[in-house]
Amino acid sequence: MTISVFYHPGYAAPIGNHVMPIDKFALVAAGLRGQTGVSLQEPDALTEADLLRVHTRAYVDAVRTGEPRELAESQKFPWSPQLYPSVLLTGGGCLAAARRALVDGVAGALVSGFHHSHGDHGEGFCTFNALVVTIDALRAAGAVGGVAVLDMDLHYGNGTASLAPARPYLFNLSIYGNDYHGNQAFRDVSELHHSDGHNHRSIALPAGTGRGPMLAAMERGFEMLEAWGRPDLILYQAGADPFREDPYSPLELDHDDLLERDRRAFSYARAAGIPIAWVLAGGYTKDVSKVVKVHHNTFVAAREVFR
Repeated sequence: MTISVFYHPGYAAPIGNHVMPIDKFALVAAGLRGQTGVSLQEPDALTEADLLRVHTRAYVDAVRTGEPRELAESQKFPWSPQLYPSVLLTGGGCLAAARRALVDGVAGALVSGFHHSHGDHGEGFCTFNALVVTIDALRAAGAVGGVAVLDMDLHYGNGTASLAPARPYLFNLSIYGNDYHGNQAFRDVSELHHSDGHNHRSIALPAGTGRGPMLAAMERGFEMLEAWGRPDLILYQAGADPFREDPYSPLELDHDDLLERDRRAFSYARAAGIPIAWVLAGGYTKDVSKVVKVHHNTFVAAREVFR
């Protein structure tokens, strides 16, 4: 089959010399062009109404206008007039991939899910929470009942977890190697800074975790998901930052290990008959080609499983 993957050059806002490699979206798109089994498409932007189902008016206005600046930059990006249009497009990419997955069974977007974003502020390079915005937009359209988020970024998805209790139709599973709290990462996962709930669960991967324990954690996570109930859609956040060379990662996972992670996620969804849409997430390895390879391999895994 041909898999739809959503990309727009407007995803990249000017953020200067930043630890976040903003050019990676274009680099992944360039690597996918001309490959068999992929259809690169441009998404529509989110609307303000989409944002306001999840985020406060004060926060949306701050990101749009730049004032107050502290709130507009709470996600740790320098504000510019291009920021607001770019995050409308990135969120639109996630929503477009979800809609397409409901039709085709699988789709992807070359964007992040922005899982550190809370309702009233951003954190950790995450402006608006595209995962929850997508879920609420689909719910408003009557397209889904319940949706599960499988979050395998290196960092705990604290923003999504904060938005989950008020949304019983959302199940958030975060399998992580760095905790995240108060807009900062905590490398030692033996000291937790959050509490799980019925519909937001987490599994910490201790320093040195390799392929076997990671895959075992995924199996435990799938059991948690099934205990919650069968979703109509899985949103899969496939982070590049668990990679062993990432400056933030204490895990022992190479490219082949992360490719197998992606295969396992897609194989679970296909075997269960649940549509799945994936997005990219963190990745800060100095050699950006290694970040791009992780993200490219996520498409490779999807193509293998859904061939």
